[in-house]
Amino acid sequence: MGQGPVGRAQPSLTSAAQGLFPGVAVMKDHRLGALNNRAGLSQISGGRRSKIKVSAGLVPSGGCQPPWLNAPPLLASSLAHEAVSQLLQTDLSEFRTLPRQEEDNEEVEEQKAPVTLLDTKGLAWSFFNRLWEVCSQWQKQVPSTAQVPPRQWLVSIHAIRNTRRRMEDRHVCLPAFNQLFGLSDAVDRAYFAVFDGHGGLDASRYAAVHVHANAARQPELRTDPAGALREAFRRTDEMFLGKAKRERLQSGTTGVCALIAGKTLHVAWLGDSQVILVQQGQVVKLMEPHRPERQDEKERIEALGGFVSHMDCWRVNGTLAVSRAIGDVFQKPYVSGEADAASRELTGSEDYLLLACDGFFDVVPHQEVAGLVQSHLVRQQGSGLRVAEELVAAARERGSHDNITVMVVFFRDPQDLLEGGAQGAGDSQADRRSQDVPCDLSEAENNTPWRSEEAQPPSGTRL
Repeated sequence: MGQGPVGRAQPSLTSAAQGLFPGVAVMKDHRLGALNNRAGLSQISGGRRSKIKVSAGLVPSGGCQPPWLNAPPLLASSLAHEAVSQLLQTDLSEFRTLPRQEEDNEEVEEQKAPVTLLDTKGLAWSFFNRLWEVCSQWQKQVPSTAQVPPRQWLVSIHAIRNTRRRMEDRHVCLPAFNQLFGLSDAVDRAYFAVFDGHGGLDASRYAAVHVHANAARQPELRTDPAGALREAFRRTDEMFLGKAKRERLQSGTTGVCALIAGKTLHVAWLGDSQVILVQQGQVVKLMEPHRPERQDEKERIEALGGFVSHMDCWRVNGTLAVSRAIGDVFQKPYVSGEADAASRELTGSEDYLLLACDGFFDVVPHQEVAGLVQSHLVRQQGSGLRVAEELVAAARERGSHDNITVMVVFFRDPQDLLEGGAQGAGDSQADRRSQDVPCDLSEAENNTPWRSEEAQPPSGTRL
């Protein structure tokens, strides 16, 4: 398996800004994960991980290094929130643009509300100029809201295209969720997600931009986080369907996300991307993936006038192998955009979360995950830095040809898991604490210069 270089983490301002401002995320000409270079005015608060090295080329810096380069996630999120907040107080009418002529069709005319599109290339330039101003202000005095949070997260991420023609997976890692959205209550929040696209990149990119931003907008986020996540998926699906009709997009994406709010874990999902919890070496099932062969899903589809048939696998109307997803405009309502969600109180005995797409879970059973992770920790003397990379390799060795994305979020120090002798541990014990060298947590892009033909660089860092 090819490897990219391992280096120090560069939590990007672009990453954080996209959590509030999709204009940064949808720029076609600058390869920031563009769907096109326009965004709906109502979509001005979405976000996903990206690369600061790309965004640096957009800043009129005169050759100077951007002041936010190497900013930790907390500071990056706080800077992004402040810059976007200031920008939203200005007149954005100069960035308005008209739909392309081919977009003026009957489907668009049937939309309930008019859509105002923005030229996001110009908007992004304006954002980065504002960001420079905020950085200059904060270099003199950093506001108290940007101080170090009480909790740090050790996260290992690895993703590969595998044998597929293109990489359609996307992932999001936001340890500073509150700072990104300006939430000032006492509940610390962190958000993690994996999206597995099909039929193109558009839907998975869009979901990675908007799901968590839509969740942050929900009034019930504080009182009913699981409900807020469900509504976030529904709203994102609704928004993307409007975009798909305007721009004739046919892609879709499954997705799974985890929101850790204080001492409670909330998960939500559409389709067959999954999340599991490992607690004291035992796998805890948190969800049931949406597949056409599920009896309740089959009955729902048939009640709507569709059908489920077996063609190498169970499929909806003979096409899709998932029964729920964001997008797939031509398979609605049979392929539903209504997510399921669940919550679980955390006791302090949890080891880690694992989020992954079906490229992993189709070949690696849940019950084998803990043993694979523990074996890796034994070999690496307690370092969890490359555990996601090893899990991806295991899936590939077992015959997976799909895109594979694995994200492991540790609740406890991996060294403690090794010393505790969790399930699957070998006889050897680590005699020293390994140093986890941080490396890039950003989302994989097919065009990044350091990316090998096969694999995204292994990723693991303390956030």
